[in-house]
Amino acid sequence: MAKTHYNGLRSQEVVDSRDKFGSNILTPPEKESLFVKFLEKFKDPLIIILLIAGALSICIAIYEYFQHPDPTVFFEPVGIWVAIFLATGMAFYFEYAADKEFEVLNQVNDDEPVQVIRDGITTEIPRKDVVVGDIVILVTGCEVPADGELLEATSLNIDESTLTGEPICLKTIKKEDFDPNATFPSNYAMRGTKVMEGHGIMRVFAVGDRTENGKVFTAAKIDNSIKTPLNEQLDGLGNLLAKISYVIAGLIIVGRIGMYFINNDGFSWFGDSSTAGFITETLQACMVAVELVAVTVPEGLPMAVTLSLAYSMRAMLKTNNLVRKMHACETMGATTVICTDKTGTLTQNKMQVHETKFFNLQPDQTLVGDEASNLIVEGISVNSTALLDLSDANNPKALGNPTEGALLLWLNKHNINFEKIKENAERVDEIPFSTERKYMASLVKSQYLNGKKV
Repeated sequence: MAKTHYNGLRSQEVVDSRDKFGSNILTPPEKESLFVKFLEKFKDPLIIILLIAGALSICIAIYEYFQHPDPTVFFEPVGIWVAIFLATGMAFYFEYAADKEFEVLNQVNDDEPVQVIRDGITTEIPRKDVVVGDIVILVTGCEVPADGELLEATSLNIDESTLTGEPICLKTIKKEDFDPNATFPSNYAMRGTKVMEGHGIMRVFAVGDRTENGKVFTAAKIDNSIKTPLNEQLDGLGNLLAKISYVIAGLIIVGRIGMYFINNDGFSWFGDSSTAGFITETLQACMVAVELVAVTVPEGLPMAVTLSLAYSMRAMLKTNNLVRKMHACETMGATTVICTDKTGTLTQNKMQVHETKFFNLQPDQTLVGDEASNLIVEGISVNSTALLDLSDANNPKALGNPTEGALLLWLNKHNINFEKIKENAERVDEIPFSTERKYMASLVKSQYLNGKKV
């Protein structure tokens, strides 16, 4: 980025910082106990109806047993209570399993790679491992992993809409360019915001719950779950079936009671021994209606779909495909056309230089230290925001823009220390890459052309 060299934290300093300021993880909301979650399943309107039906069924069974001792009269109430515990038990299990899947996905989000400088080496670490004092490299498209103060900023525009509602905030380290009306200082980058343009380097001063994003999360404890179109359709279907089943159940109750009146000459039986028969008939009609509702209404269908999508996300994760939004699984499941580039291929996003055609270079396109070679090396080294992770000398890894990273890998293949060239370059000005311009440019005083600006 600039010629300033940052060493970052040493290994022991990282440990000390984490012990003192904590990890870069947001504390999740306090969880309810499993017993409380299980009891909540009994708040479902359908379960309440079944509980009432189960209680009535037991009363009827006891009454009939004393009239005519027969153990089979308890089959129906036992069946209802078994159905109740099966329904609540399965709902509890599905919800518990779904929560576990979401925990796994949240853990994966905390494992997103972040570029940092430690022990003088640029490397990638999981977002959760960022600590106070870390030197973090910000590039276009990345999400700021923690709150930090900018050490360098080149045309750095950050989307702060998640915190302040401002979609574009220009960040700078020049005090004369600070925005006095900004919610946060112009030289601060906050966790959860996104770099829209430019690049920069920051030093972290707050992580986890101590970040502004963490404070909002702790205060609000908002449930971020959003009903997907599929779940909304399932809810609509469930409500429609529920209304239909309620109407049919009501007709069954009225019809059976009406038939009882017809078969027993209206109210002539009232007050004699037939009264118990009417009560029994009414209760049995109610239980038939309740059982009809229980069978018809797919109360557990939305949860089953949610669990299925969660398992789909887990399966895709095993193949290195992270689905951040659950409804993306629905979208992918309905995909009929996949748009690719003109080659019709889906790549691994690991770009490499296959062939070069530089003017005035040797016929075999090798870098030999002549003027043309030096200008090519300087142009690639300086005019790049990408970096290389050289912790594994046999398998260097590009960090940042894949195109620029491929060019740096090409220089590294020729044993050229591009980092030294980049640090020694006297940068005059820079135009960062943007989707509108579709190019990046740097104005520097050349080390190979007697200080001429190129």
